[in-house]
Amino acid sequence: MAGSAMTFTEVTYGTIKKIKAAWVSDDATGAVSGTTANYYDGRLIGAVTVPDGSAAPTDNYDIAVNDSDGVDVALGALADRDTMNTEYRAEASMAGVANSKLTIAVTNAGNSKKGALYLYIR
Repeated sequence: MAGSAMTFTEVTYGTIKKIKAAWVSDDATGAVSGTTANYYDGRLIGAVTVPDGSAAPTDNYDIAVNDSDGVDVALGALADRDTMNTEYRAEASMAGVANSKLTIAVTNAGNSKKGALYLYIR
């Protein structure tokens, strides 16, 4: 996707793995995707979406967190994100992952829009 970018920061704190995916969409579809460097095991215990303050994504943009089998382990819980507000999803809304890199896919965000996704796995 021309001009789009996703940058990952992947860290472990005790038993919690934290993944930050900072993204910029820049194509006709308003999409961007990227894959983590590390493999993950565990249950998604939380997710936070943070739209950029100056280049906020289009209202109701979507994020999928796909495992190596192409399954959205967020179970659709990150669909229809808000353009201006930080939003949270709890463990009860999501599944687990087993020995898989994760592909984060942002869609319907608009052209040259920015945001970040924070995932927490235990």
